[in-house]
Amino acid sequence: MPLFLSRVLRELTRRRTWGLPLAVVGVVFVTSWPLMALAEPAASPITDADIYWWWFVVTASTVGYGDHYPTTLGGHVVGGYVIIGGIATLTTLFARLAEMLENAKGRRMQGLAELDLNDHVVVLGYTTGRTERVASELLAEADGEMVLCAWADQAATHPMAAEDKVHFVRGDLVDEGVLHRACIERARAVLVDARDDNEALSVTVAVNHVNPDVHTVVALRDLERARNVSRVDESIRCVQWHQPRMLTEELQDPGIAQVYAELMTHGGGNTYSTAVPAALADATFGELQQALGRAHSATVLAARSADKLLVSPGWDTTIPAGAVVYYIASHRLADSDLTAALR
Repeated sequence: MPLFLSRVLRELTRRRTWGLPLAVVGVVFVTSWPLMALAEPAASPITDADIYWWWFVVTASTVGYGDHYPTTLGGHVVGGYVIIGGIATLTTLFARLAEMLENAKGRRMQGLAELDLNDHVVVLGYTTGRTERVASELLAEADGEMVLCAWADQAATHPMAAEDKVHFVRGDLVDEGVLHRACIERARAVLVDARDDNEALSVTVAVNHVNPDVHTVVALRDLERARNVSRVDESIRCVQWHQPRMLTEELQDPGIAQVYAELMTHGGGNTYSTAVPAALADATFGELQQALGRAHSATVLAARSADKLLVSPGWDTTIPAGAVVYYIASHRLADSDLTAALR
């Protein structure tokens, strides 16, 4: 019997399972009860079934209330045996818990942990420095969480482990299982920031397969490739790879990249500038905004005076003569257009 128990304990130790502490406490309980019955007088209540289990628990856990205790030398020896068994059990249990926590931390650091997130942003691809900048802008303006997904050769461990709101997934970014670990099916937005445009297209196809409804932004070196991306889904937005700030703006405010593109495209609503004529000295920003909006459907964006740029200032801000105003309109306005609009 002792040989059999010894083999069981060795096997449980080798497998490092939760059964080891249970086996230890079970063996100690099974062997200590008959030993206590032999050591204590027959009239001793400590050996009764409804008392012994309680005494065993408080003694093995080293609490020792003292409401029941052995009275003989043999009983004291059995009590010491129970205490040693209890300490061994607790030590094994705490060691197993520590190992479990360490393994969980290791899986998180290696990007292998299963995540459970909703309404988050997923960034697919990692570039040192660039990705940290994108993450800082996203987290600064949004109260949410982010999942960074990297290829195995891009990051061996979590590159942003100090950020509590940034989770890490490592693996093949076109693999459906990896994308599910990033919870893309429940994500608010996805940024495909690949190493080249061909890889970007492949990853975009995989993302669209897992969640065709998620707001997807793709960073491209050559925006001519946007036509290929649009064949996957016309709602996917493509942004120039060299404009990381534009990427974060599009992730946070879907469609804004298209607005910027329209402003920079000739023939649409273009941006212009003009100096405020002397006849309009001391007009306020609000007066300019209202007058030009009513007369020419123009929108005043900013004003520059004495080398100071004011973007969307308060409407009571005075714009002196000679100051340059920047506006959006369908055509360039002449000085006479400004003067006539304000009269």
